[in-house]
Amino acid sequence: MSEDHHDHDHHHDNRYSAMQARVKALETVLTEKGLIDPAAIDAIVETYETKIGPRNGAHVVARAWSDPDFAEWLDRDATAAIASLGYTGRQGEHMRAVFNTPDTHNLVVCTLCSCYPWSVLGLPPIWYKAPAYRSRAVIDPRGVLAEFGLTLPENKKIRVWDSTAELRYLVIPERPDGTEGLGEEELAGLVSRDAMIGTAVAGVPA
Repeated sequence: MSEDHHDHDHHHDNRYSAMQARVKALETVLTEKGLIDPAAIDAIVETYETKIGPRNGAHVVARAWSDPDFAEWLDRDATAAIASLGYTGRQGEHMRAVFNTPDTHNLVVCTLCSCYPWSVLGLPPIWYKAPAYRSRAVIDPRGVLAEFGLTLPENKKIRVWDSTAELRYLVIPERPDGTEGLGEEELAGLVSRDAMIGTAVAGVPA
């Protein structure tokens, strides 16, 4: 058993953009005036975090599972392969896909801030940005995965990838057994956001 740490010396983008700062300020003012309900905003954000946003990435994974040529392209040039499906934009200009195998499980973190591929995963979850995850994912990835409910065999290597402002990662989980007859839409339904970060594995057919 071993844990590999993939480090980068590129800079991280850890400041709000002008648009993000404006949104934060507007949300604060509207909340103070009683014009919006923070709980409703949280519910909307959660929907984009866990449902709407990650559908893009799930489509990428499903295509890779069902099309060997696309999987090879994704492995060779993830940015171009993902863009061919229409998923581009800020926070996802330079992508790398990392493939889980029977021998290796991949986990993505951003140790300095919260660099994250918005174009394929939507909004980053709060825990991804938390200092505890950002530090412990590198030091004790096996323990962190166990806290997410994912216990891996001791002989399976865990490789940790550190996202930066220049390069972001998408985990391609292993295709579950018993999915040979499923189409892309059904396959995509088995792929969660967490599986594409590496804190979970793909689901199994009902």
